[in-house]
Amino acid sequence: MLTKESDHTVEPEIDEKIPAPLADAIRAGSVPEKILEHSHDADEALKAFQGHEGEVITIDEATNKRLLRRIDWNLMPVMCIVYGLNYLDKTTLSYASIMGLKTDLNLKDDDYQWLGSMFYFGYLAWEYPTNRLLQWLPIGKYSAVCIIIWGAVLACFAAVENFAGAVAIRFFLGLAEAAVTPGFAFITSQWYTTAEQGMRVNLWFCWNGVAQVVGGVVAYGIAVGTEKHPTSLEGWQILFLAIGLFTSAVGVVFLFIVPDNQLNARWLKKEDRILALERIRINQQGVGNKHFKMYQLKEALTDPITWAFVLYALVVDIPNGGISNFFSQLITSFGYTPNQSLLYGTPGGAVEVITLLFCGYFGDRWRNRILVSSSGLVLSIIGMSLIVGLPLNNNNGRLAGYYLTQASACPFVCFLSLISSNIAGYTKKTTVAALYLIAYCVGNIIGPQTFRPKDEPRYVPAEITIIVCWGVGLCIMLFIYIWCRRENAKKARVRATEGYVKLEDQEFLDLTDRENMEFVYTL
Repeated sequence: MLTKESDHTVEPEIDEKIPAPLADAIRAGSVPEKILEHSHDADEALKAFQGHEGEVITIDEATNKRLLRRIDWNLMPVMCIVYGLNYLDKTTLSYASIMGLKTDLNLKDDDYQWLGSMFYFGYLAWEYPTNRLLQWLPIGKYSAVCIIIWGAVLACFAAVENFAGAVAIRFFLGLAEAAVTPGFAFITSQWYTTAEQGMRVNLWFCWNGVAQVVGGVVAYGIAVGTEKHPTSLEGWQILFLAIGLFTSAVGVVFLFIVPDNQLNARWLKKEDRILALERIRINQQGVGNKHFKMYQLKEALTDPITWAFVLYALVVDIPNGGISNFFSQLITSFGYTPNQSLLYGTPGGAVEVITLLFCGYFGDRWRNRILVSSSGLVLSIIGMSLIVGLPLNNNNGRLAGYYLTQASACPFVCFLSLISSNIAGYTKKTTVAALYLIAYCVGNIIGPQTFRPKDEPRYVPAEITIIVCWGVGLCIMLFIYIWCRRENAKKARVRATEGYVKLEDQEFLDLTDRENMEFVYTL
């Protein structure tokens, strides 16, 4: 029992029910009193366990594997496809830039750079509100509606006739897509254990690379086809229309497949829903809480790890914003034709897929996502150094350098999975995710501006900026690694205190990672 009633008031029974050493730890701040104060406002998962009080629910290895397979087959395929489209929808602009879009829209000076940045202004404006909506609304249904809307907005780009119209479409596209990455991170944390999350986040994120391969081939086919067989629509218009309509169709499929949580999963039997919740008890996080908690917001804003994540996203996404919008033009600067650049950009997507799967698998297997994923930044620094340092006539070497830069996504995805694994308390988790992606937006807004028209065709200042940003990113990764190890050691000392007790169903009380002494940070 957590509380006692006296004259219609509720008071924590710290002194009577909790041994003196733990009471001292609570007063000292090691075990916050909020564990007791907020136990009545628990996670949604506790609803499923009503009527099972005192019952021990065990899951054997065979059952766990069966549930995991079922979850994977129902969630991963549609999440992978949607996330691939999420990347393809943003980079369609890069393909279109060498398919006649600049001429047809009469883009001048730095107009194209602003089109690249404008997407992230929309993303930035809606990122925090959409994270709050992901907490308050059914997450599966809300995410599906956002996917359908963003596909429709992208298709509307085919009707754009000038710079002003293109700016508006890019802004609203950012608004619509703002829910996808945080939504997918939350869904992953709902359904998978912390040991499984790293590989799953890398799996759906690596479809960015798949999209780059598929997008390059599709764009090349449309470009060549419209050259040989002219149509009433330009090639870039057909590209936007086709990808946009396909995205909306996939959004409808997502609506029917992805549930809001285990409690309303159509493809799980009633008893399997309970087991699917029980198997994630080890995460110490639950599946969600719809109540906004001010103390969790304050904790998020005062937690050093929050700002380390934010600083990393800001610094490292400056390169991402530049490369993702200018990679086609960068490849043409190596001496290739526009159509060749569409095809020659596709191996970069394969590099991203391979490195993400490698880091996801070995990061989980070796229980060290941070250090394993840092190899992606090292490869990227080597790649950009090749682009800057090799002679201009060494086209193949510089192109190989571009391919290596596509490993840069590994640490970003690692931290996305760590926000899923290492930040607990639903208000705190949504706040940190929002701040992380807001910084991602700011970095991507700055990125295209480093590629100045006066630096064409080599863009050396932008390339040097990219190398410096990645170097700073490695330093931030080292800080996060050291911080998590230190916090785990502090919690271990508290758990070893004589008289330490763990509350019943503590895993589902919507506690933050800092107030739950049972919570262990994943490295």
